[in-house]
Amino acid sequence: MSKVNLAQKLALFSEHWSPKIVGELNGQHVKLVKFQGPFIWHHHQNEDELFLVVRGRFRMEYRDHEVWIDEGEGRIIPRGV
Repeated sequence: MSKVNLAQKLALFSEHWSPKIVGELNGQHVKLVKFQGPFIWHHHQNEDELFLVVRGRFRMEYRDHEVWIDEGEGRIIPRGV
């Protein structure tokens, strides 16, 4: 069991849209990724997904509304959404 420093891990890469695995939890990978521009609308049938904004902000669009996730905020999206 070791701690993960998000700033250090994010400093190790510069490319966007290339998730990096930094851990595992209950059989699922914990990944870091840098976004830039639009994120393709999609869903996961078998797993929930956590979005945590470390720097900047991110607009999450749903079928009938949108939500801004600001720096320091997170949102858990249930599987199938």
